[in-house]
Amino acid sequence: MELTRRTFGALTGSAALSLALPTAAYATPQHRPTPPHTVTFDRYSVIIDGRRVPLWSGELHPFRLPSPSLWRDVLQKLRANGYNAVSIYVSWNYHSAAPGSYDFTGVRDLGLFLRTAAETGLYVIARPGPYINAEVDAGGYPGWLTATAAKARSNDPVYLGYVDEYLTAVNAVIKRYLHTKGTGSVILYQLENEYASHVNDATGKGYMEHLYAKVRADGIDVPLFHNDKGRNGYWTPGSFPTGTEQGRYLYAFDGYPSPTGTPPDWGYFGTGGPKGGTTASPDTPGFTAEFGGGWFDPWGGAEFGGLGYAESRRTRDAGYERRFYLTNLANGIKVHNVYMTFGGTSWGWLPAPVVYTSYDYGAAIDEARNQTSKLVPMHQIGSMLAGFPDLAELDRAEDTAADSTAVRVYHLANPDRGSHVYLLRNDTSKDASCTLPVVTAAGTLTVPADGGLKVGTKDMKLIATNLSLGRRALLYTTAQPMLRAPGADQDLAVLTGRPGDPVETVLTCRTRPVVRVLSGAAQSVYDAQAHTLRINSALDGLAQVLVEGGGSDVPLLLLLADDTAAATLWSQETDAGTVLVSGPALLRTADRSGTVLRLTGDTAAPSGLEVWAPRGIRRITWNGRQVDVRSTAGGSLLARRQLAGPAPVRLPALTGWRYAAENPEAAADFDDRSWRVCDLTTSYSTTKLPAGQPAVLFADDYGFHYGDVWYRARVADATEAQTLALSYAAGTQGLLMAWWDGQPLGTDRLPVPTKAQDTQGTWTATATFAVPAELRGTGPHTVAVLVRKMAHEEDGGANDAFKSARGLTAATLDGSPLTWRIQGAAGTDRVRGPLNTGGLYGERSGWHLPGFPDHEGHGWQPVTLPHSETRQGVSWYRTTFRLDVDHDVDASIGLTLTDDPARAYRVQIFLNGWNLGQYINDVGPQHTFVLPGGILGTRGINTLALAVVADGTTPAGLPQPTLTLLGAVAGGVPVTPVSSPGYRHP
Repeated sequence: MELTRRTFGALTGSAALSLALPTAAYATPQHRPTPPHTVTFDRYSVIIDGRRVPLWSGELHPFRLPSPSLWRDVLQKLRANGYNAVSIYVSWNYHSAAPGSYDFTGVRDLGLFLRTAAETGLYVIARPGPYINAEVDAGGYPGWLTATAAKARSNDPVYLGYVDEYLTAVNAVIKRYLHTKGTGSVILYQLENEYASHVNDATGKGYMEHLYAKVRADGIDVPLFHNDKGRNGYWTPGSFPTGTEQGRYLYAFDGYPSPTGTPPDWGYFGTGGPKGGTTASPDTPGFTAEFGGGWFDPWGGAEFGGLGYAESRRTRDAGYERRFYLTNLANGIKVHNVYMTFGGTSWGWLPAPVVYTSYDYGAAIDEARNQTSKLVPMHQIGSMLAGFPDLAELDRAEDTAADSTAVRVYHLANPDRGSHVYLLRNDTSKDASCTLPVVTAAGTLTVPADGGLKVGTKDMKLIATNLSLGRRALLYTTAQPMLRAPGADQDLAVLTGRPGDPVETVLTCRTRPVVRVLSGAAQSVYDAQAHTLRINSALDGLAQVLVEGGGSDVPLLLLLADDTAAATLWSQETDAGTVLVSGPALLRTADRSGTVLRLTGDTAAPSGLEVWAPRGIRRITWNGRQVDVRSTAGGSLLARRQLAGPAPVRLPALTGWRYAAENPEAAADFDDRSWRVCDLTTSYSTTKLPAGQPAVLFADDYGFHYGDVWYRARVADATEAQTLALSYAAGTQGLLMAWWDGQPLGTDRLPVPTKAQDTQGTWTATATFAVPAELRGTGPHTVAVLVRKMAHEEDGGANDAFKSARGLTAATLDGSPLTWRIQGAAGTDRVRGPLNTGGLYGERSGWHLPGFPDHEGHGWQPVTLPHSETRQGVSWYRTTFRLDVDHDVDASIGLTLTDDPARAYRVQIFLNGWNLGQYINDVGPQHTFVLPGGILGTRGINTLALAVVADGTTPAGLPQPTLTLLGAVAGGVPVTPVSSPGYRHP
């Protein structure tokens, strides 16, 4: 191999510098240049303030983490792990309890979230709907919309009037944080969500045109997009409206391929028609608004064999991410959003019928905010895209092949810089070894020169040629570039790969350099004729290779990091340049003050600390404490002692329980005169009023949208009574209980879904009860019915499915209808919101709140757990507990419930008045419920109230709940207590 003078000059000296964009070119939002700010795009990428920015984004939903302080924690974890953007849904129902009522305060403070994202250094992709799906109740539509004449997801004027009202409110918040205003980092805005209906008719076009015009009229001036449900070519630029501004609208699509399948070719390597190739939208960058970072699990856990989200995480692991996400990059995807990156919790009555409380999703950051191994490839890829700007502008290059048929090769090239990228994928069940011809500045070479190139089973890797490492040029490397950081005294570059992988890196060097292996193992060979330095290593931890001289006045420190080492390798930008830190579990912030570098972050255990800092840094602090450091030959500052891990977290046993039986509504003498009479004769529900029913019974029509609802009826004469038939609709695992004169008639439950089952077919039933002879007579008699409504359907088909009835749908005694009264939730908790409580007597009476007087005078008694009883109905258990977690420890704590699965009951979990989830003992699969810090007081007293609903078919009652430590680190973020108003005497 011999470099000509021309090719040598193309990669060294001034030419090498021209290959490297300065760090500021990919600065994070807090380092923006002065206004005006712009967001545009071309076919390669989004362009922010004139600079190309491939967006490497993670999805999280603020409404699934009801503790605003912890938003910063998750956002910092995203930023540290290579993400430069966050995508968020806004759920209409979360902010609106009634028409014209909008709440963006407290846990609903969208502005605070957007401000925090900008402060963290993340761009924001805003997705406010109005419809979002998202496995939330009604797909995000507010409950009150079910009882209106509005034809949702259409150009119906009534619906558009409500939409305009919502968009006016939410856009007023988003507008304040647009990047183009210089006040935030929102750079893209989504219209609607997976709108596959009415694509080619006036209904759909009129609807989408209206949304487009409304959003623009509200001052949203960043590019807009819609996410196609699959690459169908729906709502591409030019579809609407007439005269859409050039360069102001993108095409995006969603992809959720099976992890056991072959990654699809969406763009450059796709073939034919609007569903493949680049023909769907050739003038906009490839954009996956949602790409599967996991999957959701239904009640019973059928999706993952009852193993829950741990199995989702296992099947969509780091290897899956490399194979599928690198394939996306190969196909020109330059706006890449992973759904979900933090799933969180569908607390209260937020979850749609298809999911249970946990929305962990198998995401890279788990529900308890722990970083998982899935972050490693995300960290590596995101850092690479930010650090090597050549990769922002790539075209498909000539096809090439490895010498192993097990390896598929994608070849891309930068048309201006001459850089080449090869992505090698192994879809087989065995590891593969190969060599590959690659294009370099020295001509086409077969790499590696020494040994083979390993591609693991069901895995993928990226290799590159002709990249700048600052003052030096990289001819090629069989490791994946991760980071480069030019500095005044030394350039630094990080290359990564799997543990044990052989890697080969070739640098151009005009003369023989001095090479020192400072740590780890590596071998080097200088070729004087070709003017190249070849470095070979088998990845094992972190190897440091220092290259000095060779035609450059500035040394290069080459870090060869396997996945394990890369997982704790963190970079941050300061006003003095790039900081690289190795060792801790997380680096949150880096800030220079004179000669002091102030670092904050987390340690999960005692760990080392090594810092490569800009010139002039002499001292290091970690979380406010000075660290004793020494200088190393590699230009770093190395801590002489390990950083401390977290102090022990001691969790108390839950004792001191008090018990009260509930459901007085079942009693014959209960006073229901204040209840609403069911007297409506028409409904806007998509469920037709059953024949023979003189009045509507649907709960939504009477304003009871979430949680349990009670019905009561009186029977004047039941001498001949035989059969009570009760039809109801309640969503997956909904149930109905009935009583006659306070005596239980029985319980009916909707079934547990199976993977192959159409769950919508399991959301309605008719329960038939025989009236016992001893309960008949001239009367009067009372019938009481409790319906647990699990959630409204979503509206993915744009057919108003979310308006299908909930609660009783028909009720007859021996074929004759009865006159009913209805009662559900008693108003809206102004702090906790409309989704927090339903219509249980205890909820209406404040039994779930801190400070409720649960003593003997109010019918409460001490109880020892586990407790067993066989009554049909509702019982409550309350206790308080104190935590004393160290100030410097971020502890994630859960509540675990475990019992014999033959016992049929469910538990609604209230912590300090907040409804944090529902446990169904005989269904599962969820047994542990995250108690988010802020709602959970980690230094103080907490109130736990558990509402147990037992169907009376088996012994039931409450087992012994336990507090479970789900994760702990030294560090974290300051947590502000979430407002949790207590009980107030009426």
